[in-house]
This record gives sequence, structure tokens and C-alpha cells, in this order.
Amino acid sequence: MNRTIILLLLIIGFAKSHAKPRIIDRIAVVIDEKVITNSEITERVQLVRSTLLADKNRALPTDEILVEQIIERLILEHLQLQIADRAGLRISDSELNQTLQSIAMQNNLDLTDFRMAVEADGQSYPRMREQVKREMIINQVQQGFVQNRIAISEQELKNFLESNLGKAVIADEYRLAHILIASPEKDEGSTSTLKAEALTLISRSNAGEKFETLARQYSAGQNAANGGDLGWRKPIQLPTIFADLVSDMEKDELRGPIKSGSGFHIIKLIDRRGAKAEGNVEQTRARHVLIKPSEIRSNTEARELAENLRNEVLSGKTFEEIAKINSEDPGSALSGGDLGWSVTDIYVPEFEAMLKSMELNIISPVFKTTHGYHFLEVTGKRIEDFSNEYQKNMAENYLRSQKFDDELDIWLREIREDAFVDIRI
Repeated sequence: MNRTIILLLLIIGFAKSHAKPRIIDRIAVVIDEKVITNSEITERVQLVRSTLLADKNRALPTDEILVEQIIERLILEHLQLQIADRAGLRISDSELNQTLQSIAMQNNLDLTDFRMAVEADGQSYPRMREQVKREMIINQVQQGFVQNRIAISEQELKNFLESNLGKAVIADEYRLAHILIASPEKDEGSTSTLKAEALTLISRSNAGEKFETLARQYSAGQNAANGGDLGWRKPIQLPTIFADLVSDMEKDELRGPIKSGSGFHIIKLIDRRGAKAEGNVEQTRARHVLIKPSEIRSNTEARELAENLRNEVLSGKTFEEIAKINSEDPGSALSGGDLGWSVTDIYVPEFEAMLKSMELNIISPVFKTTHGYHFLEVTGKRIEDFSNEYQKNMAENYLRSQKFDDELDIWLREIREDAFVDIRI
């Protein structure tokens, strides 16, 4: 054998014999076909411990108890992630980025500053990002599997809606702004002056001055510095003298002067939300013809065809006939292009803009969207009262949220009991 090669082999052998032994991560838990490693447990323990240490009012559990809790938590996480894999659940990068952006905004940071803050706390941003993704997947699994186990009967819903708690839950919320012209103590003679001052402020607001500016300058109320804004409140959370008025008020309407022992009040309804606000829904019914560019039809040819078909409708052919034969929207063509009744903002922006601009029974010009070239006709407009349905949905969502945690605990116990789990530490 060549002497140089022999020498090289001896050097390699010597280096191997004196190399530091590699520490292989040990398997701590086997869960069905997946494993949890020692390092995964250690990393999670360190993260939880640092979080608990930050809360000065919270006692730390012993290391033994903390490790046991972490192992059980990781077992349940892995079981749910396995369910997600089998169900084909995925979180896209855009969905993950939106969630991280939302978390950053809640901390009054942009995404770059948020990442810097995470790393300044000694955490790995890529690992934190991966953990958020895991939690999003787990949340999808829980919503999908647990919600299907919760049943709300019609009688249960009816009983809840008739209860005091139910009425409070489905009540509309109001956002009021408030001005108080306070009465000086033991000065009954100032009543007419104070009332006149309140009336003057109402006139100034109605003339165009900003209510919040007037509140900051003249109100003696506790929220004056905030422009008199009382925030979102249900009627039960409002002073009685206001609660009796707000249900009949329109947005931006002023009421006052309202006399009380404190003086004279002026209130303005900034906004409302709930059944009455959301219940009356404006709907539009329309029909359209869609022509798509393709490999054998250029953009110009698609537009020309749409223009020719529109001219045929204007010349007397029925919209329904043209749509059935020519429209390339499979969802509406067989119905003569009819899209049915729809609420606002469900179509692509270009289609929505044209829809809103058209009067009844007028054929629109040809216009382009991401789908191709269209022309449309608005065939009906109406306002539907969905307040009862809205209230039922609010009540059902409340009852579901009340049952969710209990049902989640039961489901987690079931999947834990059905799984093969081998804890090796």
C-alpha cells in the first residue's frame, strides 16, 4: 500500500480515537408513532420556568411537578398534531405571519421590533414562530373536533334567551360620549344657567364642532380627557338615565340636557353593535355574464366577445338566454347568470364597485376583474331584518363557549387514554 495513504489512515484513526464523544438526544416519551426527546422537555421547562419567574405573585412548582406537567402537556400536543396530520390540516406562511403581526400589534410593536424583543428575552425567534404555528394547528383541531361534540337543543336555546342572563348576553352594546355640566354644591339658583350652557354646547356640536373637543373643554365628567368617550357598554352597564334613552337613538344623535343630581348631561351615540345594528342587512340581487381569457382567447378577444354579448342583450335578447349559453361562470350560468341575494363585500373589489354603482334593471358596461370580463344587471335590492337570527347566534355562541372547556377536557382525556404512551424518564 502506498506509504502516504497508510500515513493518512493512521492520522484519521488517531483523530477519531481522540474525538469527544457525541451526545445523542435520548427519547423520553413514545407516543404512538412519534417521540418526545429529552431536549424538547428541557427546552419547554426552561421556557415555562422563565415565564413563571416573571410573575412575582405566582409560586413556582417543584422541578419534579413541573417536569410531570410539561410531559403531559407535550403528550397532548403531539396527539393533537398527529390528528392534524391525518386530517391534512396545514397553516400557511401567510396565516402564520398574520398571527405574529397581530401578536406584535397587541404589544404595540411592529414585527421587526417584536422579533428583537423576543430575542432580547433570550428566546429563539424561529422556535417561538414554530411554537405559534403548532398552537394554531392545535386550535384548529380543537375547534373542529370539540365543537362537533357540543349540541345545543332548541329548548335549551329558548330557555336561555328568556333568562335574565340570556337577555344581558344578547343585548346591543352602545358606545357613548358624554358631557357633564356640573352643579355647584348648594347653589339652586344656577340651574337655568347650567341648562343654558348645556343647550349652547348642543347647538355648537350640531353646527359642526367636534363633540370630543367640547367634552375636553367643558365636561366635568370622569372621561372628559378622553373626549367624553365611555367605551362600549351594554344597557345594564350604563347609568339608568342613559340606558332608558340609547335604544331609540340613531348613530351620531345627541340627547340632552338630561338633569340629574350632578347637573346636566349631554350624550352622543358614537356607534352601536348587536342585533339591532347588525340585524338590518342590505341585500342585492344581480346576474352577470363572465367571459374568461384563455390559451386560445386573448384578453382583447375576451373583451370583444363580452361587448358583443352585451350588445345582443341591449338589442332584445334575454339576459338569461345569453348567460346560459355563453357565461363561463359555472356557478351561475345554468341559472341564467343569477347570483341570488347577497350582502355587501363578498365579491372581488372591481365586481363589488360596479354592483354598488348600478341602478335597478340597467345593463352595466363591460368591466374586468381577476376572473375575466363581465357585464351585470342588478335585479333587486332589499333590507332584511336578521335581528332574531343574530340574537340566536349570539346566544348559541355563548352557550357553546360555556360548554367548550368541559367538552375539551373530556375529549383530551379520551384521546390520551386511547393512545399508546411509553414514558421512559
